[in-house]
Amino acid sequence: MKRKPLLLSCCLALLCCGCGRHIPRIESVAVVPRPVVLTQGEGAFRITPKTEIRLSPDDTALLREARTLASLFAESFGRPLPVVAGDIDGAPAIRLHGADLPPEGYTLHIGTDGVDIGAGSPAGAFYAVQTLRQLLPSAVLEGERTAGTELPETEIRDEPRIGYRALLLDVGRHFFTTEEVKSVIDLMAMHKLNRLQWHLTEDQGWRIEIEKYPELTRKGAFRDRCDMRPAEEGRPEKDPQPYGGFYTQDEIRDIVRYAAERHIQIVPEIEMPGHAMAALASYPRLGCLGESYEVPSQWGVKEDVYCAGRDSTFLFLEDVLGEVIGLFPYEYVHIGGDECPKARWKACPDCQRRIRDEGLADEDALQSYFVKRIERFLSAHGRRLVGWDEIRQGGLSPSAIVLSRKREQGLRSALETGNDVIMTPYMNCYFDYYQGDPETEPLAFGGHLPLAAAYALDPYEGLSPEQTRQIVGVQCNLWGEFVSTLDHARYMLLPRLAAFTDRSWSGGEPDYPDFLRRLTSMLRLYDACGYEYRKLTAADSLPEQKRD
Repeated sequence: MKRKPLLLSCCLALLCCGCGRHIPRIESVAVVPRPVVLTQGEGAFRITPKTEIRLSPDDTALLREARTLASLFAESFGRPLPVVAGDIDGAPAIRLHGADLPPEGYTLHIGTDGVDIGAGSPAGAFYAVQTLRQLLPSAVLEGERTAGTELPETEIRDEPRIGYRALLLDVGRHFFTTEEVKSVIDLMAMHKLNRLQWHLTEDQGWRIEIEKYPELTRKGAFRDRCDMRPAEEGRPEKDPQPYGGFYTQDEIRDIVRYAAERHIQIVPEIEMPGHAMAALASYPRLGCLGESYEVPSQWGVKEDVYCAGRDSTFLFLEDVLGEVIGLFPYEYVHIGGDECPKARWKACPDCQRRIRDEGLADEDALQSYFVKRIERFLSAHGRRLVGWDEIRQGGLSPSAIVLSRKREQGLRSALETGNDVIMTPYMNCYFDYYQGDPETEPLAFGGHLPLAAAYALDPYEGLSPEQTRQIVGVQCNLWGEFVSTLDHARYMLLPRLAAFTDRSWSGGEPDYPDFLRRLTSMLRLYDACGYEYRKLTAADSLPEQKRD
């Protein structure tokens, strides 16, 4: 009997300790990308497992975003926050509603009496959630069990300056599974990117199921080696098992749907007329030689390309693009168009006959004929053609979009012809380049692109106001010659992806020291998610010097 008072006292003491335990909160607000307006107050709003997320009956289109927000607290609170549709007024709550804002714009007001999120569309609400995610303390991000958390009093108004903010993911050189592609899409969503250029075909692998041409994935999706470095470095000519993989059409639909739920549209890239060895190995009649093609196990520009002289080549490509269009609802279709050697065309009787019959000047004009013929097909199906700088060779339709990596050689010419341009300057946007000393970094393609160089991106540099209107987007690229795992991909992307999104979303005068301060919010997110990323060094504190 004497034990009961002691036991009761212990229980009460534990209960009091639990009630008084620290409620986690961040002290300084730091957001990437930088919002248009951000002010921080002195107070805070406390969120508990009972805090409701409220929608009015007129805002049910925001229900998915409300549930995404609710899920941020699920692990830490033991369950998601309750989402309630009805009157948004009343007791302290998180209120989510439509507002008269640009489609991707949002406002985020955190006061002592609640949180108010206004959004121009579901996309704007989604981006508001991504911003609020950066305001959560590490304990909540990491799923530590808490009785509540506090959000710092903050006022944010935000919208992007550029509507098309993209990442290229190359799965042609090294294959990524469906779940791995979704993980990359999650990274993009975290950084408020909204376009994925999915590089689905390449010399070293054809990754998309085309029902009319099964050999493309039966043969073209596989090669003899995974490692694409030269065999003379001590690696065998062939791996014991062929390397490769592809996405079924059902898997493609699943990924397209997953991306759309995160307000990301996918631009498929089907390479032509070059980078086509996997297709030629599958159907040799598509090449000028017509035989003896293999899926190569090393990267590099190959001389064998699609034969531009035979109508059967274009019938094949139209069949392929027809199925591609059926899988990807977004308006843009990328055809590559880069690095197309002309040696086979010069020696091919069919290609030379095409040049004579069409009154073309040379093989560059034949490439222009090729691109324009494909563009007519895409246009007839309600799509716009996108291609790299080289699609300008021999002349270009004004409706085509140039993805320009060569600021002087490609951009100026595209602007002169009136074409829309997506900027992707290689000195700022090629994330397969080394981030630091190659002796201490994972294997990369080459080059040097530190964090400060990614932050130095300015797609409008040196352009007149009229020319800036032709810049419709900006894109960074992760080429896959040496990126064979998801961890390696994340390492190459992070934190450079944060610098890219800060400059493409926010713009304004660059302030690299301020970016480094705000980057801490993203690094906390990376740590909470368990992502591999390059840790900052003293060298990263130095701003990138202007290049000639």
